[in-house]
Formats: sequence, structure tokens, C-alpha cells
Amino acid sequence: MKNVSIWLDELEKKSFKRLDKDINVDVLVVGGGITGISTAYHLSTGDLKVCLVEKNKLMEGVTSRTTGKLTYLQENIYSKLVNYHGRNKTKLYLDSQKEAIKIVNSIIDSNKIECNLEKVSSYVFDYDDIESIEEEIKLLNDFGVDLKLSDVLPTGDNINTSYFIEDSYVFHPLKYLSSLVNICCDRGIKFYEDTKIISIEEDDDGYYICKSDDYNIRAKYVVIAVHYPYFLFPFLMPFKAYLEKSYIEAFKVEKNYKFSAINITKPIISTRYYENNKDIYQFYLTNSHNYCVKNDEEKNFEELFQCREEEADYVWSNKDIVTNDLLPYIGRINDSNIFIGTGYNTWGMTNGSLAGKIISDLILDRKNRYIELFSPNRKLNIGNFLKFPVALWSSAYSFIKTKVSKNKEWYSDRVRFEKRNGKNVGIYIDDDNHEHIVYNLCPHMKCSLIFNEIEKTWDCPCHGSRFDIDGKSIEGPSNYDITYSEE
Repeated sequence: MKNVSIWLDELEKKSFKRLDKDINVDVLVVGGGITGISTAYHLSTGDLKVCLVEKNKLMEGVTSRTTGKLTYLQENIYSKLVNYHGRNKTKLYLDSQKEAIKIVNSIIDSNKIECNLEKVSSYVFDYDDIESIEEEIKLLNDFGVDLKLSDVLPTGDNINTSYFIEDSYVFHPLKYLSSLVNICCDRGIKFYEDTKIISIEEDDDGYYICKSDDYNIRAKYVVIAVHYPYFLFPFLMPFKAYLEKSYIEAFKVEKNYKFSAINITKPIISTRYYENNKDIYQFYLTNSHNYCVKNDEEKNFEELFQCREEEADYVWSNKDIVTNDLLPYIGRINDSNIFIGTGYNTWGMTNGSLAGKIISDLILDRKNRYIELFSPNRKLNIGNFLKFPVALWSSAYSFIKTKVSKNKEWYSDRVRFEKRNGKNVGIYIDDDNHEHIVYNLCPHMKCSLIFNEIEKTWDCPCHGSRFDIDGKSIEGPSNYDITYSEE
């Protein structure tokens, strides 16, 4: 069993050098996932000078751990959105998801990209909450969606009630993005890996000085296309969203049933099939939960393993940002030339692709009918007010919990916490009896870290920062390492 996503294990991609000099550009894109690369692609046909920086390696962040679905059936999100935003905005969100699928398909078709794209049926079902299923069916019918009903999945598994569409897709997200990177390179876009932006300051001419560890990038526009935006303290992200974590396994099967499915109540169950040139895999995602609450990663993975008797070929986890009003934040921050794309509510393949188009249209001064819907500056509504205490409680609860007890009862004797040279450190002892020592405070907001013994990472339960076994920052919002030094 490999503790890595199948996408990363199969990927062959270019490597890029670290930024090695000061540069001037029209647009700086920060973040090498689906939002950043999609934005760079849409900007590559214009006359702007564009570069993209990634603090680690392109496509190895949250995007690499998706299940790779392209569907506008997303649990029972439309019934929820109606309560927060009304019917008109809910219908507009539906249109946006259909548009995102068209955008990806058009890019794949026009560039002849090989990324295992398959047209499949997409099912939404539930074993118990039939009333919510029926409510969603009625709403989608009112919106003119061509739904079909069934009480059985293509595998023959019986379910009480489900509805499905036949115009959804699945694909290999990293093959798709790797092709976009190659196209961008051919069009003059510059990419830099191992280049972290640590601060952004505006100069007297209205340009942004974006500082890395050693060099500066001067840009007219800055796109913050990272999973959890930083540099934006006034935006108060911790109070506008919370983190949801899920666990995924991929295992070989004999047949590709060419469908995807998801239920609507906890525990969420999501599945799809993936066929490469050699094998067929079924993906199984479950155990989604508020990341601030359940931190026993070994138990969380064990609950995933209990779903099947056979051992999985691949197993990994992923985190999603769930916003208070269930709409992503995509667009311009206030009146600045800084843009963000985040908060995709577990549907990053459609919303990340859409974000690239919306942000590029804003920079190029083009019309886009979804700009207002996803604006990061939208007014508070009932959804924000109802969920604000939840987001606040999640952050406060996880912070206090990490301070009360560092040596969790679930840790093996390979994990311990102590003081060295007056500093709190975390220690993991590997199979060769080698100590991996890190500082045990997240640089973002000083939460104490927990150790994930399955994936061998140090994780922040407050806001999702992640560090490798030796303390290198691999996922934000923290932009700094926690590597330990005896000095």
C-alpha cells in the first residue's frame, strides 16, 4: 500500500528552477495548483508578462489529492444554497458549474490533451434522508436539469432513492494540469518552484513588491492561488470558513462501471472509477469531518480501511475549505489588484477551473457573469451569521486542545514531545531509529502541531498547515518551516 495519491505516483512532469534574480512582471500568480495554473493558462494568450511561483513543487499540493470529478451534482448543495442566497443565485451557481465543465472540456479538446477524460453518469443518493433527496430533485427539475431516477447503482447495489445525470466527467487532474503548464511555457509564461513569497507590499506607483527568501518580484497584479490564503489578515479567513478533512483509498477492480456517486449525509461516501493503460481502480472516499475536532489520524484511516476487506493499493487524505455561505471566494480583494480563489467546498475541480477564468477575465477587463456571485467582498448573509460561531468555535477549540495535551493517547512510542534548548519540539523516531525533530508550533498562529503517523507529516489542527517529517512547509497557510536547529 502506498501512502500517496495515485495521481502523484503516476505523474511525470517538468521541474523548474528556483527564482534566482529580481524580476518585473505584469501578473504574479502565487500557487501551483488548479487555480494558479488555470489562471496562467487563460492569461497566456494575451500580451501580459506573467510568472507563477510555487513554494514547493507544482501540482503537489491539495490539487494532487482530489478524486478528479467534474460534475454539477454536488450532494444536495442547491437546496442549501437556496436557503442562503435565494433561487436566482442558486441557479447561477448551477450554471457556473456547468460552465466550468465546458471550459475544461474545451481546453482538453482544442489542445488534444491526454488526461484519461471519461464521460460518466453522476449519482446522488442516500440510504436514510429521502426527504432531502426529494427536495433536491424538485429544485433541479425546476431549474430544467434532465434528471433520471433510480433505486440501484450501476454496480447493482440497492439504494432507497437516487438521481443522476449522464453529462458529467472524470479525469486525471495532474495530467491535465501538466499539459497546461507545457502550453504556458511554450507561450512564454515563466514558472518557478521552491520559491515562497513571504510578504507583499505596495509601492508608491501602485505596484506590488512580492518578496521571496532572496529576490523580489514587482507586479501590477497578484493572484493568490493557494489553498488557504495568507497575506490577507484583514480578510479574516479563519472566521469565514472551516476545514473539512476526508480520507481516500484506491484499489484495483475488474470492471470500470463508468459512474461516480456521492451521498448527502454523514459519513459522506464518494466513489468513482479510474482506468489507466494497465489497471482499473475504484476510489472510495469517506469519513469527512471538521478537521479541528478529530485529530487521531490512525483511527481516522482505520475507519476508512474497515470499509473493505482487501488492502488498498493507494491511500491518502485531503483537506477542503468549507465557507460559511457555501459559495467560493473568487475575485478581487476590495479595490486592490490582488485576487484570490479559494473556499471550494470540496468541489475544487470545477470551482478551481472556473476561478482561473474569472480572475483572468477581471485582469483582462472582460465581462464574466459570475464575478458578483463569487466576489470575496460580498455582504454577510444569513449563512455567514449562522455559521460564524461554528468557525470561531472550531479555531478556538483546536487551539486550546493542542495546548492542553500534546502527547495524545493514540501516539505510538515513536512520537514524543519535549523541551530542547528551552524550545518546544516534536520528535518522530523512524524505522532506522533516526530522530526527526521539529519545532512544535505552527508559525501561522502558534497552534501546537500533531503528528500524522500514516502519512508522516506534522499537521496543524487549527488552520491546516502541513509540514514534512523534517519540518519543511508543504501546505499553508503557514509560509515558514519548522525545522529544528541546535544553535
